[in-house]
Amino acid sequence: MSEAVNISRRSVLGAGGLIVAFSLAPRALAQEGGGAPKPVAPGLPGSLKTTPMLDAWIRVDAEGITVFTGKAELGQGIKTALIQVAAEELDVAPGAIRLVTADTGRTPNEGVTAGSHSLQDSGTAIQGAAANVRLLLGEAAGQKLGVAAETLTTTGDGGFKAPDGRTASYRDLAAGLSLHVAARPDVPHRPLAARRALGTNLPRVDIPAKVTGGPAYVHDLRLPGMLHARVVRGPSVGTDLNALDEAALAGLPGVVKLVRNGRFAAIVAEREWTAVQALQRLQQAGWRRASPTLPAGDPPSSLQGASQDEVIQDVGGGVAARGVRTVQARYSRPWLMHGAIGPSCAVAQFQDGQLTVWTHSQGVYPLRGAIAQLVKLPPDKVRCIHMEGAGCYGHNGADDVAGDAALAAMALPGRPVRLQWMREQEHGWEPLGCTQAAQIEASLDAAGRIAAWKFDVWSHSHNGRPTTAGGLLAGLEVDPPFQTPRPRPIPMPEGGGDRNGVAIYAFPQARAVSHFIEQAPLRASALRSLGAHLNVFAIESFMDECAKAAGADPVAFRLAHLTDDRARAVIQLCADRFGWANRPRGDGRRGTGFAFARYKNLASYCAVALEVEVEHETGQTTVRRVVAAIDSGDVVNPDGLKNQTEGGIVQALSWSGLEAVTFDADHRTSFDWSAYPVARFKDVPGAVTVHVLNRPGTPFLGAGEAAQGPASAALANAVADACGARLRDLPLSPERVKAAVGI
Repeated sequence: MSEAVNISRRSVLGAGGLIVAFSLAPRALAQEGGGAPKPVAPGLPGSLKTTPMLDAWIRVDAEGITVFTGKAELGQGIKTALIQVAAEELDVAPGAIRLVTADTGRTPNEGVTAGSHSLQDSGTAIQGAAANVRLLLGEAAGQKLGVAAETLTTTGDGGFKAPDGRTASYRDLAAGLSLHVAARPDVPHRPLAARRALGTNLPRVDIPAKVTGGPAYVHDLRLPGMLHARVVRGPSVGTDLNALDEAALAGLPGVVKLVRNGRFAAIVAEREWTAVQALQRLQQAGWRRASPTLPAGDPPSSLQGASQDEVIQDVGGGVAARGVRTVQARYSRPWLMHGAIGPSCAVAQFQDGQLTVWTHSQGVYPLRGAIAQLVKLPPDKVRCIHMEGAGCYGHNGADDVAGDAALAAMALPGRPVRLQWMREQEHGWEPLGCTQAAQIEASLDAAGRIAAWKFDVWSHSHNGRPTTAGGLLAGLEVDPPFQTPRPRPIPMPEGGGDRNGVAIYAFPQARAVSHFIEQAPLRASALRSLGAHLNVFAIESFMDECAKAAGADPVAFRLAHLTDDRARAVIQLCADRFGWANRPRGDGRRGTGFAFARYKNLASYCAVALEVEVEHETGQTTVRRVVAAIDSGDVVNPDGLKNQTEGGIVQALSWSGLEAVTFDADHRTSFDWSAYPVARFKDVPGAVTVHVLNRPGTPFLGAGEAAQGPASAALANAVADACGARLRDLPLSPERVKAAVGI
């Protein structure tokens, strides 16, 4: 569908040649080794605030259209979505767009791909940049064809058409146009009625290679002359090998080098199996505990130390009011793994003074700074290129293995080195999602409504991503070692351990306090949804407990405390499609549960209803069906949004029903899938249906982490409805369920 170009901007046209691939100027404002650069154009949308030059985002030349993003594809479908965004604003077919993702040598610095920010930040930036580029190309077309730009229409295949039928292609126009200009905030987007790409189910561009055995992951990368490596470490964080006996490698052909630097060691060999055999020989020396022993007791016991306390909500003068009934409860979750199916991997090559690292890190720019410091190179001599890895949604071993590979490659200039962790290393060394606990108290008035609300949450850090060498495992092992950055809480409104710690409901009096415990016994960092998982689980479980105390229906009770119309619409849609009014009531074995949240109270709205069956003899809980509703604003790809929501639900059910890291006084004991069980195909719900509430023309809202909290709470509420037992400590394992029902 065509459209008119209706804004004049001839004054910015230049006579330059082909467009530059990216702009270096904004990058100078970045904190080297940190996240995204500071805003330089606060009035622009999304990541245009920090990188306003159009040529940082889009190139149009004789080869076609190339779009650049600093965000990484993690399996969430962002490649496909960003292609759709660009194609829509440029009015071309999605197949005409080539997308380059997170690469410190080519793309803007957008920090870390995290927090459901990809569409919100990068999508919005590309949308604004593409609208600006379309405007400039239209102005150039008007000059070339000798007509007013506002009389032109786009052809839909990369060009403009004049009223008399003459055309000008983007490629030809680009030859005389420079895009090294700053974006303007007031350029309109294509009309909603003219949309061709946004809101459609474009097939995922990353899927074909993954399902046909093609090269899809960094693990698949093969370069000429490539060597294979394994890092040599104790079984988990805080352990060391008793000795490193190089003589054990004698007689093993194909070993190229044992790279050593302080306590860091890596075996490099011509073949991967040789590296594995060499590692196994060195590990026969045994290991020892190298740091203080781990604490005994339940995981939340580590939260009893000194804390930094911050009031994150104070409404109506605190919680002095007391109703006719008080309800209180405490909830917790254990330490959780990312549980990436494929162990972390990276490929590095040091050649001609330049170190290149292919990595599945979610933050190539912060990683570049950390690796540059680790190997003592200037940051501009280190290039980090993102390639996909096994999905994890958070900070797993991807950054650490990149540091390991970099050190190994520096010792063997000219040869690419592929270094992959072993399964037990991934389980033993990856950063974890930390244990948390929440205490809630509420007073109900005579009408059964909440009159006062008090919420406290205790948590360790949720952000240990490397910005310096001290954030990498290798950085702590080299001689001299780098200092580990001090853990700090992530400030609200997004928050870390206190993310979603402020209930979205409208209470006359409410107070919430975040208790941050800096010292943690295990290595902690970002896991999908951060503290929102526990906080939504706690708040939504407690809302059900309050509804029961008030003798109210759980859905009606929530609606009675909500003033946000979009929240109410999502809850009502989910309840209607689930058939909540006619749901099967708890009968001792079958039950239903409902939960809702707006992620971070500023991103997507998501409600989840599910039905379970509990087997009393074993405690096994089977999820029969799940219905969800989500409002993520302007929906780019409905099927992609459903995929994200479905995946979040399945992952949350795995976390909440099965997963918990185990450890003794010396080390982690969850070394494989038998010791750290995750959901298998048999555990997937019988049916998962997601209903999308699309709001075209509204801002993109992050959706990748919207379902985790509601799904976890809905599970607990369904189990309570089924068997009358309220479980408040995750996971709701068969053993705990069986004990709770008393059989």
